[in-house]
Amino acid sequence: MRGFHKKNPEAQELLETVGKRFLEGYAYAAEARTPAEAEEWLDEIPVRFRGFAYEGAGMGYAVRDGLPFGRHDHVARFLESPGGAAQDYIIYVGVGWAMARLPRFAWPRAEALDPLLRWLLLDGYGFHQTYFKTRRYVEQQYQDPHFPWPGGESGGYANRAIDQGIGRALWFVGGTDPERVADMIEAFPEARHEDMFGGAGLAATYAGGVTETELRKFRERSGVHWPIVAQGSSFAAESRVKAGLLVPHTELATQVFCGTDAVHAARITQDVRPATPVDGEVPAFEVWRQAIADQFVSLGGANS
Repeated sequence: MRGFHKKNPEAQELLETVGKRFLEGYAYAAEARTPAEAEEWLDEIPVRFRGFAYEGAGMGYAVRDGLPFGRHDHVARFLESPGGAAQDYIIYVGVGWAMARLPRFAWPRAEALDPLLRWLLLDGYGFHQTYFKTRRYVEQQYQDPHFPWPGGESGGYANRAIDQGIGRALWFVGGTDPERVADMIEAFPEARHEDMFGGAGLAATYAGGVTETELRKFRERSGVHWPIVAQGSSFAAESRVKAGLLVPHTELATQVFCGTDAVHAARITQDVRPATPVDGEVPAFEVWRQAIADQFVSLGGANS
């Protein structure tokens, strides 16, 4: 119904299932009396798709926090639950989906969030806008020159974080077709390519839907941006490994993009993670991403 590219029936079924599981997670968050109850339902979802349901639940709880009545700590409580703590990356992305639906006065306060991971909200925001406003964000390549969140000295980075979400969404818009996805990215100004390729690398690793040959083609098409594709891939690996949701397609993608197995790729993200994030003009999140990418350059992942 979205009019996205249909590579083949298998890829179409995969992406439709991802959407259904996301909505299922959203519904659980809307209906659950406690995070523990939501987690109990979420953990019944098959491993391959459970993370997408947690993403939907992150959106659902953020929407509940944005309502003018009731509690306003649903996301915080969800992140404190055992399942939520293991899925913090994906939950933050889900909160970004909610930002795209809520009035700005109801957006979460940046200072109340993890200072390193809060940029993932804008990844989720960018994904949502690309998914539902494809013509404006892809064909017209819209970018808000004064995006208001999170503000502060690092506020200029907001559009880069949104571009990471746009790149991740293009994996879905392009129907997991690496040539189509690369073509769409390359249609944007060159300055935006790196963040979009990184987002697409994350999506390819987390969602899958491609063969080894197709993964190698996408790595080839990323050109000089392959290290940030490896970084995005390692983020996806860390998200799955931390939550106990590692699946074969993630293992395959890290071998192709990172030149190593998923557990090692995930560990690299933590080895260089800033102990005390300090944002300047360039936020600690971006410093972290580049440090991860540099590790894969040293590892020689491009030649795997």
